[in-house]
Amino acid sequence: MGAYIIVSVLILITSILLMLVVLVQNSKGGGLASNFSGNNQYMGVRKTADFLEKSTWTLAIVLLVLSLFSIFVIPRTDNVEGVIDTELRDQIENSQPINIPSPPDEDQN
Repeated sequence: MGAYIIVSVLILITSILLMLVVLVQNSKGGGLASNFSGNNQYMGVRKTADFLEKSTWTLAIVLLVLSLFSIFVIPRTDNVEGVIDTELRDQIENSQPINIPSPPDEDQN
């Protein structure tokens, strides 16, 4: 059960990061990516756009892998339907009949 919680938290964090990276990008080449360049050309617009694109692809692949991995760590119980059938059968066998009184005849009034 612990592995399922860890994978779920990682999926949540990856999803939030992916949303933020996608929102920072602008398909027209502007957006927040162009604001980072300023006068400092250390990491210019082109490098920032490349970084954002690579991080988008990386986060998308990580999200896909985590989602597929979560299938293997989902906690399950074996033969759930058999347990339910057994419980219902026990309740039916141990139940007592209910005596419902018959309604009074209307002709007696």
